[in-house]
Amino acid sequence: QVQLVESGGGLVQPGGSLRLSCAASGYSFSSHGMTWYRQAPGKERKLVAVISSGGVTQYVDSVEGRFIISRDNAKKTVSLQMNSLKPEDTAVYYCNVDLFEYGRGSIRYWGQGTQVTVSS
Repeated sequence: QVQLVESGGGLVQPGGSLRLSCAASGYSFSSHGMTWYRQAPGKERKLVAVISSGGVTQYVDSVEGRFIISRDNAKKTVSLQMNSLKPEDTAVYYCNVDLFEYGRGSIRYWGQGTQVTVSS
């Protein structure tokens, strides 16, 4: 079965850095793009960064230049390096993959999430 497991969250001061990782299993990892989302309390889950199967990256404007998404196909992991963190980055961070399944269409899979808190 498809499984995504995030790790690396924690408490960090403004201006600090944190690296999140997502370990994937149960599907052909190298054949699919991966996405990081985040959800702040009382807010909708929003896209943060995307990396295609070929390694092309995209970022939401609010994290552009501060965050870096990467993937390691040999280890079947996707990472999010977060630098110059701000209090508004505080959220639960989720990794996601969208898989097409015959007879069902595109199905969204999520990890359990990891909490990132940016505070003094």
